[in-house]
Order: sequence, then structure tokens, then C-alpha cells
Amino acid sequence: MAGEEDLNVLLSSMTPVLNPGEFVFVSLEGGIGDYPYLEPLCSFSEKEGLTLIIPVLNADEYSLPYDAVFRYITLEVHSSLEAVGLTAAVSSKLAQDGISANVVAAYYHDHIFVQSELAEKALKSLKELSGSSR
Repeated sequence: MAGEEDLNVLLSSMTPVLNPGEFVFVSLEGGIGDYPYLEPLCSFSEKEGLTLIIPVLNADEYSLPYDAVFRYITLEVHSSLEAVGLTAAVSSKLAQDGISANVVAAYYHDHIFVQSELAEKALKSLKELSGSSR
């Protein structure tokens, strides 16, 4: 099933959900197969190293350095990877409220990592955005 591409439909039906747990971004050497014990939620290979998004408890257990702790919000709408404007609309709304948005697009949904202490505020902000698009 193809994902939704219409920005108005995406915004009005995105239903943001705050997921449990806290996560951190770490950069390590090697490949994703080297770190199954860290239980990565997401990975990305960059020329500087392998970025993993992992539970903060795992980073602490293995004494891995990180800069900040995040929670993530899933936009419960099947967005197309070719949709135009969703990331911009979401990040702009959060920026207006002083919240950094680290967006990860997966096949079915977009996931926004926000500072843990601002997660509830971010959720409210995204619900406002969704409601104003109806």
C-alpha cells in the first residue's frame, strides 16, 4: 500500500504518539552487526562513524558518551517517502516552540526525536499542528 502524499491529509491525520523510553545518539566504529547488544532502534553509516540511536540505559551500561537524551514521537499516518512538506511543517512548528527536531523517516511513519524534558510540550505542539490542519 502506497503512503499518503497530500500534505493537508498528512497534517490533519498524523496523530502524534509519544513512545516510551529514552534514547541517545552515539557514534561508534565498525558496522551495525558489531553492536546487537546495544539494541539499536536505528542506525546510519557516515564517513565519520556509525551512528546508532540506542536506549540511554544501554549507553550508560557500556559507558558510551552522548550529548543529550531524547524521547521520540511517531506520526501515526502512513506517509509516502515522496511526500513533500511534512518534515518542514513539523520541524517549523517545533522550532516556533523552541524544540529541536531530529526526524527519522522510516517506511511507514516519521519519527521525531526531541529532548526528553520537552517531549510533552512537543507532543502538545504537534497535536495543535494536526488540529489546525483539519
